[in-house]
Amino acid sequence: MQTSKRPSSEDCTVFLATAIRAAEAAGTVLLEHARSGFRIDYKAAINLVTDADRGAEESIVRTILSAHPSHRILAEERGEDGAADSPYRWIIDPLDGTTNFAHGFPFYSVSIGLECDGECIVGVVLDPVRRELFTAVLGQGAYLNGERLRVSIIQTLEHSLLVTGFAYNIRETTNNNLDHFSRISLRAQGVRRTGSAALDLSYVAAGRFDGYWEVKLSPWDMAAGIVILREAGGVVSGFSRSRFSLYGQELVATNGHIHDQLLRAINQHPDPH
Repeated sequence: MQTSKRPSSEDCTVFLATAIRAAEAAGTVLLEHARSGFRIDYKAAINLVTDADRGAEESIVRTILSAHPSHRILAEERGEDGAADSPYRWIIDPLDGTTNFAHGFPFYSVSIGLECDGECIVGVVLDPVRRELFTAVLGQGAYLNGERLRVSIIQTLEHSLLVTGFAYNIRETTNNNLDHFSRISLRAQGVRRTGSAALDLSYVAAGRFDGYWEVKLSPWDMAAGIVILREAGGVVSGFSRSRFSLYGQELVATNGHIHDQLLRAINQHPDPH
């Protein structure tokens, strides 16, 4: 892959506009399927995919490549695509919260992130049901429908409202987050499970949650949301304070104040008795 200088603010403005157009087009597809119906297929025992996922993804890819034909794509349903030597890669989840969508539970999102030479520089998360558009560009702040976002000021885990999730292979793996969930539920003010990682990250950025953790995540679950959270003043890491990797599957994302407390709770060894 070729290397490149960091894109200018003008470039990023163009990229953000593309991401917003793509997200809104996908949101329209999802709402149309929610009204008219959709087909459900199974990728695994409890891992769903619908024709709404596929239709939304096609609309996103078409919008992006029509504007930036030399860019690469990493999307949940189609995998890798595009020019191999481009420093730019769009990381797409066309329907984050497919199980919610399939059951008519109105909490799902479109997530579009842009990576340049391995660094996430643009993030857009759209909740089409609530018409909430979360956006961020590296170094330019995070916004909800044009209003600046800031993380919460909660200082302690005991006063925090947290959110988490569980992987689709929860039945087959011991690394299923149930141990963390039971332990942290006894430490926090409350723990929620919504079913959309992109919205979870965006809600931490908006101060609605104070922290979020999960295991077995994919890049498209995190790429957009981590830009939004960081630009709102939040902190992102793996299950240690070491450098975060979008491809590392583990994520801890907080307002910063409770980050070390949440890490300690996650890494605390359970009482054998």
